[in-house]
Amino acid sequence: MDKDKITIIGIAGGTGSGKTTVVRKIVEALPPHFVAVVPLDSYYNDTTGMTDEERHAINFDHPDAFDWKLLHKQVHELREGRAIEQPTYSYLKCNRLPETIHVEPKPVIIIEGIMTLLNKKLRDLMDLKIFVDCDPDERLIRNIQRDTIDRGRTVSMVVDRYLEVLKPMHEQFVEPTRKFADIIVLEGGHNLVALDMIMQRIAGHIKVFCVLDISAKVSRRYKQTYCNKRFDSVQRFSGWGCDCVVFQ
Repeated sequence: MDKDKITIIGIAGGTGSGKTTVVRKIVEALPPHFVAVVPLDSYYNDTTGMTDEERHAINFDHPDAFDWKLLHKQVHELREGRAIEQPTYSYLKCNRLPETIHVEPKPVIIIEGIMTLLNKKLRDLMDLKIFVDCDPDERLIRNIQRDTIDRGRTVSMVVDRYLEVLKPMHEQFVEPTRKFADIIVLEGGHNLVALDMIMQRIAGHIKVFCVLDISAKVSRRYKQTYCNKRFDSVQRFSGWGCDCVVFQ
């Protein structure tokens, strides 16, 4: 894939703010196989040389917990049009798994995680930077729901961790990255106005012309003239409820 046709989007925000929902809305709105998602959570440091006690003492909400060098390297490779072997991480084992995920470069690459906008070298690779915000109480509720099911923690463990770790780390490292965002999304994936703005920005980057009135008979010649490019294909954007002309 031509690297000039790849758009990289960084999506940051506190734990439980709705980042995953925003990512899902973007993926659903774009044509199939158009997006590759790179989760920051997959890039926690390899802890193979640590004891179980040391692993469980790791502060996963501190910047030092992440392998920024590997993340930057792999995002840069995707930008250059090369596939990567994305690491996988187990919260139960507090370590990387031997399995990797093969990720091919796509027209849209989304980097998603609490501190996605913290690292300057990583930010410099991004075409669009988004910060997802949400009420702290709502984030706590979502953390309880997620961690008790997915990470085997009790409610009291989640609340204690929120007060002792998540809240201070959010205030120190996550919240300040709002200033780097091009778009701040309040209320996560429920903010339809913000999502529409994001999709319009993405459309501009990937050279997609959206025909908002699907009942109108827009000629192929008009579409060609509008963008002054060769017309390649028409695809349905389910998220917008419209037909789109995609120029590859």
